Amino acid sequence: MASGEPLRTQAADVPQLPNHKVKLKKPGQRACNEKNDKGKFCGGHLKRWFYTADVLEQECGCAEKAWGADREVYRCEFCQTLYLPHPEDASGVNVAGTGQLSVFGLTVPPKEEKKA
Repeated sequence: MASGEPLRTQAADVPQLPNHKVKLKKPGQRACNEKNDKGKFCGGHLKRWFYTADVLEQECGCAEKAWGADREVYRCEFCQTLYLPHPEDASGVNVAGTGQLSVFGLTVPPKEEKKA
C-alpha cells in the first residue's frame, strides 16, 4: 500500500467515540493525516495521550469507559484526532516510531572498553 492511500477499509473497523474522532495509525506514522474543510492535511505530531490524567477528558469520560484505564492512544497536537496503534506495528510503545534501516547497510559495532 502506498503511503498516500487512505485506510478506508480499516477506518470503518475502528470504533468511534461520541466526543472524539478515532483513526487507526499506519505503521511508523508520526504525523496526523486528517484533512480539514479545505482538503489540507493537518500535519500535527502524534503524541502519546494519557487520557486518565487529562482534566477535560475526565469530565467527558468516554475514552476511559470504552478502553479502560491504560490503553495506548495517540492524539494530534492540533486537531485532537485520536489514533489507535496499528496491529501490525508490534514494536511496543514507541511514539517516534521504529525508524528506518540504513540505506547503506552499515552497522557499527559498539566500542570495546580497554582494561587498564
